Amino acid sequence: MNIADLPNFGPKSQLMLEQAGIKTVEQLRKLGAVRAYVQVKSVGKVSLNLLWAMEGALTDVHWQEVAKHERLRLLLELEDVEKAMAMDKPSRM
Repeated sequence: MNIADLPNFGPKSQLMLEQAGIKTVEQLRKLGAVRAYVQVKSVGKVSLNLLWAMEGALTDVHWQEVAKHERLRLLLELEDVEKAMAMDKPSRM
């Protein structure tokens, strides 16, 4: 199965994930929606709609339902992941 075959996705979403090194559904599942979103965001401009779409694809829920019912949980998880990544980066002096 290609990423584009998942619910909420199409060729454009698949291309964005591939450009971030996420080429298989298994890789997406292993990363989870939030970490995959951060990885895609690191290589290009993306909207939160991609996060909702990825979560929906992994849970078989329409992205608009994810945005409505899981928004706060995902945003808090995203904040935690981004903070952890920032702490792992060596500071430049």
